[in-house]
Amino acid sequence: MQRESTDKIQRVLGIYKKLVSGEIVNKVEEANNYGVNERSIQRDIDDIRSFMESEVGRTGLINNVIYDRAKKGFRLEQQNQTELTNGQMLAICKILLDSRALLKTDMIEILNKLIENCVSKNNQKEILDLIKNERFHYIEPRHKVSFLDTMWDIGQAIRKSQYIQIKYEKAGTKEIVERKQTLNETIEKQLKELQRISGLSKDEAKQILLSEMDKKLTAEKAQLVRERESEFKEESEKKARELIGYAIQKCAADHTSETTVSIVALPNDEMKGRIIGREGRNIKALETLTGIDLIIDDTPEAVVISGFDPLRREVAKIALEKLIEDGRIHPAKIEEMVEKAKEEVSESIKEAGERAIMETGVIGLHPDIIKLLGKLKYRTSYGQNVLNHSIEVSNLARIMAEELGLDPKLARRAGLLHDIGKALDHDMEGTHVEIGVEVLKKYKENPNVINAVEAHHGDVEPQTIEAVLVQAADAISASRPGARRETLESYIKRLEELEKIADSFEGVEKSFAIQAGREIRIIVKPDKISDDKMTLLAKDVAKSVEDEMEYPGQIKINLIRETRVVDYAK
Repeated sequence: MQRESTDKIQRVLGIYKKLVSGEIVNKVEEANNYGVNERSIQRDIDDIRSFMESEVGRTGLINNVIYDRAKKGFRLEQQNQTELTNGQMLAICKILLDSRALLKTDMIEILNKLIENCVSKNNQKEILDLIKNERFHYIEPRHKVSFLDTMWDIGQAIRKSQYIQIKYEKAGTKEIVERKQTLNETIEKQLKELQRISGLSKDEAKQILLSEMDKKLTAEKAQLVRERESEFKEESEKKARELIGYAIQKCAADHTSETTVSIVALPNDEMKGRIIGREGRNIKALETLTGIDLIIDDTPEAVVISGFDPLRREVAKIALEKLIEDGRIHPAKIEEMVEKAKEEVSESIKEAGERAIMETGVIGLHPDIIKLLGKLKYRTSYGQNVLNHSIEVSNLARIMAEELGLDPKLARRAGLLHDIGKALDHDMEGTHVEIGVEVLKKYKENPNVINAVEAHHGDVEPQTIEAVLVQAADAISASRPGARRETLESYIKRLEELEKIADSFEGVEKSFAIQAGREIRIIVKPDKISDDKMTLLAKDVAKSVEDEMEYPGQIKINLIRETRVVDYAK
């Protein structure tokens, strides 16, 4: 009788757990699982339905157990859900966690279901975050027995209006002491008998057991570490891509590319003669004062200013434009306009530096550093404007730092100043990194900023996460398609290499790489390459391309063979 009662409790609890979890309860399946008939399962469901209607139903959370014809099973009907405030739910969770009445698995399941049913979806995450640590470090009761059975008994007693007596005993009472003593004696006898049967001492058996357990645990630990590493790597890569993508999208801006030449438009070709002057005096004076070369050729209504120094080139451009506008071109006037142009460029440098710190939100920079930032406006790296690049790196680093919960001020400051040495690398010895570090040390910049500048090319190890973000932002800005001229150069080189491979085969007349290098069309000589040989030649070309080139995707090898006969009717 006692056994039947225990089996029924286990069935009822099992079915109840499925219903609470949102699962469908099928009578046939449950009857097979527990080894009873369907009528017993129906009676169990009726008991649960009766209990819920009388006790749980009045809470407003769950009304009834209903039969779902579509799913051919029983489920809980949830209606009139009452949403609790965050404070109320937090208090309930705290009471449950502090009670230490349930096993950890039962506690977590109950909390999740409680929060899911009684708190709005917008606030569920907030509640779970507030009790996160307490859930993870939950201390189970010493008895290690599910308290759900006890709760069921208490609920049944309350339902039947029965008297409940709960007896607590102190650890030092006589009955408990005697019971512990008897238990210890029994354990001791069993240990001696085990030692006699096995022929091993307690320590030897313990050592064997620990050794076997260590081997087993080592394998499990290794497997667990591999799984965690794999999960961590996947999640990290996913999060990194999201952060970088978000930063790039948010930092989208217009970018310019400077070259080694500038072009000045002329109102007419007659102006070319006036610029050259009698015996070339004017053009010589302008070239001497500015240190650049003027190219006056057959290009209509245009003069080309050539020079490696962008500052001098800008001075010459402004001076020439002023001379053309004034109309009076002679050595004295040229000297006057060059001085005015230098002043304008100097003011432009200051404004560019101030614009950069306003766009990035960096404050507290020394005026000399602001001027150096402004000089970067006239400095290019692989065709990319260094000032725009620095602003871009600053914004990217700041956005990623904000997403990661780091110091955005440090990140954007280091990003803006990471290439500051390029403003002086023509005037001082050393790399732009070394020069930048010396300049920042001179003006007593933040040590973390200096480290980020020094580490952005991997010269030293980064000491902060922000320094790593500056490295990443620098690489992102430089690798943006179209940002630097080297991308186009590498693209053209790849196309030329593809055509070279095709032309190296005998019987090939001409080859053309098209579709951005994704296809190559090869025209073969019809007298040397037959239709059958074309198939073999295509395979040979494809094999050579695979062995000698690195490329994304695939390249289509397209061979063309044609014979034309031309005649004329007279």
